[in-house]
Amino acid sequence: MTAIKILALDLETFSDVDLKKSGVYPYAESPSFEILLLGYSVNDGKIQVVDIARGETVPDEVLAALADSSVEKWAYNAQFERVCLSVWLRRNHPQYFQSYSSPEDTVGNYLDPSSWKCSRIWGAYMGLPLSLKGIGAVLKLDEQKMEEGADLIKYCC
Repeated sequence: MTAIKILALDLETFSDVDLKKSGVYPYAESPSFEILLLGYSVNDGKIQVVDIARGETVPDEVLAALADSSVEKWAYNAQFERVCLSVWLRRNHPQYFQSYSSPEDTVGNYLDPSSWKCSRIWGAYMGLPLSLKGIGAVLKLDEQKMEEGADLIKYCC
């Protein structure tokens, strides 16, 4: 694999905590929290999907890039991905987890936000809606956000 400079990410997750009622931190910190699917693209290359729920493994280079502050990480609503991946790395791959804080600081359990870029915020800056569905409609994209996605995740969980 070539050196990772840009890593685009998308997650499908599960938790017994209601995300809309509690927010991302309690959602991700729940003992039942898990990442089901991790989609990524390295340096704007082909999209790869790792089915973690079925035992597939994330390549070591990608795991290392998650905590590397020199790698630019992109996600839609990047705060969600950053917090979820922080918890997941700490639990499942602690050798790759690296905090940007001192141990006594409350942010010590999370990845450094400085290398994360949020496409949702960039879109809002350009006047686009905050929802993927809204963005797809405004831009008249050929492929729209699938309504079935949320139902499928609920069914599978």
